[in-house]
Amino acid sequence: MKKNLLFGLLIVMAIQLIAQNNNMLSIGKLWQLKRLSEPMPSPDGTKVIYGVKSYDIGLNKGTNLIYLQSLNDGKTSLLTTEIQNAYSAKWSPDGLSVTFLSNTKEGPQLFRTELKQLHTEQLTHVKGGIGTYKFAPDGKHLAYTAETKLDKTTQEIYPDLDKTSGKVIDGLLYRHWDTWHDGTYSHLFVVAVENSLPTANAIDLMQGEKFDCPLQPHGGDDDYNWSHDGSKIAFVCKKENGTTAAFSTNSDVFVYRLKDQDLLNVSRKNKGYDKQPEFSPDDKQLLWLSMSTPGYESDKSNIKVYVFEGIDGGIKGTIKTQVEPVKTLTAQFDYTVEHASWVDNQKIAFIAVKDGCKNLYTYNPKSTVDNGILALSTGIQDFNSLAIAGIKNNYLLALRTRIDQPAELFKIELGNGKQSQISHVNQDLLATVQMGKVEKRLIPATDGKNILTWVIYPPDFDPKKTYPTLLYCQGGPQSPISQGFSYRWNFQLMAAKGYIVVAPNRRGLPGFGSEWNDAITGDYGGQCMRDYLSAIDAVSKEPFVNKEKLGAVGASFGGYSVYWLAGNHQNRFKAFIAHCGMFNMESWYGSTEEMFFAQHDNNGPYWYQNKPSNFDASPHRFVQNWNTPILVIHNEKDYRVPVTQGMEAFTAAQSMQIPSKFLYFPDENHWVTKPQNSVLWQRVFFEWLDQWLKTPAK
Repeated sequence: MKKNLLFGLLIVMAIQLIAQNNNMLSIGKLWQLKRLSEPMPSPDGTKVIYGVKSYDIGLNKGTNLIYLQSLNDGKTSLLTTEIQNAYSAKWSPDGLSVTFLSNTKEGPQLFRTELKQLHTEQLTHVKGGIGTYKFAPDGKHLAYTAETKLDKTTQEIYPDLDKTSGKVIDGLLYRHWDTWHDGTYSHLFVVAVENSLPTANAIDLMQGEKFDCPLQPHGGDDDYNWSHDGSKIAFVCKKENGTTAAFSTNSDVFVYRLKDQDLLNVSRKNKGYDKQPEFSPDDKQLLWLSMSTPGYESDKSNIKVYVFEGIDGGIKGTIKTQVEPVKTLTAQFDYTVEHASWVDNQKIAFIAVKDGCKNLYTYNPKSTVDNGILALSTGIQDFNSLAIAGIKNNYLLALRTRIDQPAELFKIELGNGKQSQISHVNQDLLATVQMGKVEKRLIPATDGKNILTWVIYPPDFDPKKTYPTLLYCQGGPQSPISQGFSYRWNFQLMAAKGYIVVAPNRRGLPGFGSEWNDAITGDYGGQCMRDYLSAIDAVSKEPFVNKEKLGAVGASFGGYSVYWLAGNHQNRFKAFIAHCGMFNMESWYGSTEEMFFAQHDNNGPYWYQNKPSNFDASPHRFVQNWNTPILVIHNEKDYRVPVTQGMEAFTAAQSMQIPSKFLYFPDENHWVTKPQNSVLWQRVFFEWLDQWLKTPAK
């Protein structure tokens, strides 16, 4: 009887354990989550459209659908089909139809769906396809970007060698991010709209210029915007190319007036990044985001405003005063701004990262408190976009994430900051998933300052047990560990696999003031590394941390960090994983593409050093100290951190007979985006950790 009772008890416990594990986030469930993007309120502010992308692992592809949702009763309807795989949906100026891009044999083209009859028609037949687009608010013009061929190919230069594959290169940026330069440039075009259809006579605003709009490689349609009266368009362009462009961040904001084809550079005095222009509702002002330090891609980003003079607010109007037409509105706000949009002709809403969270703020020039800046939200959350729901409405829409919540759409009242969740695209799946606790800790650094550190616990955490623990090393280098929900470096998935995750906002991350953000320049192997060790040492003092089963993982600069720690960790860690990390700073400097980043963060090239640099702290200089198993992951099309960096690290580990493995993707860039590649990444990632951090030592 006792044996039967014990056997029955074991069965019940096994069933409970299986049920409990089924409630955990898994690789499969992570890829079942739908990904919401591009929310856009209707012109009257009563409805919203947004994209929802789902992935099919078997087919190795994703499909994007466009949804329409009422903001009054929440009723939702589907506007597009899986075959269309539509994206970049926008409202027509009259609010009676929705436009979107869809791939065709001619490349991506513009389509329109009338909302009453749900009739869809193709609007454009642009050769090679459209990159991005925007209709003027008056509906009379369409702006779009498209590739324009301006450089000759090798075969065109040498017509008798029509089968050669050689490339003749005379300047840098011959490859960028994941693409070799092919002699084409993304240009901004404007075309008149007649009888609701674009005409064939498009004007190239960058005729003959070997520059790009949007900015490469990640710029989008926020790099240009129409005035509300449709008479002007502001756009961003970095009017440099080749080697000059590789060493420069000097993009500018240009304003083009259709009537007389006049062009004005409103940011000409600034030599750093200028981007994301937007006209005020009355078209008398233009805001944009600006970085003041030349060559520093992670400088503090401020809101600047240009005040137009003249009767019609036009470009050629006479300046009435001696006041500088450009004003910096957030100079006294020591945090970088990511998005900004006009609420009305005075107020501006924006997003800024502060204390490990991306929250909403407003700027009001009439307020004398805190330099006119008011926090609209203060919670532990990330707002990743914002859209003002028309000047007559008193709310904005924004995508919100947390470490335990993928992106959903929220409505935020501008008066009191009240939040209401609008979309619930993952509600059913998330109801079956138990998430782990996310804890905010302030850990003392070696210099006495506090390191805001996120600690994520397994969903079934028991403080009486001990757990293997991971130090997460962030990339960037200047990129915050906030409340984002990643589909690769997912903290909740790591926790669900039985790991405690320690994610410190070490030196060099934004959100803690400019001094903290800038401290990493020329000091990759310094205070930021001491911050990592302070964080893992502090958490390791807890009785539930298995101090003999610590690992360190990271990508990009996080990969550099793992390589550096491998030679300087004093036997703290038992496993390492480095993805697309910098291993040899000298060979990386000579093979990366955006030289302004390499130049700024290293205080110059390795052959001429008169300031503290990162070359002496290069991870390859400490390989003689390596003694810990390491998994190296790298991608062939990563031109920011070329694949040879991973190869060098793997060769070093193998040469020293250190247990090591190399996961190589021939068709991925600095990221891993293809579904089956991503699943393989996760499987190998956890197999490696489990092998060295869960298997009992022999």
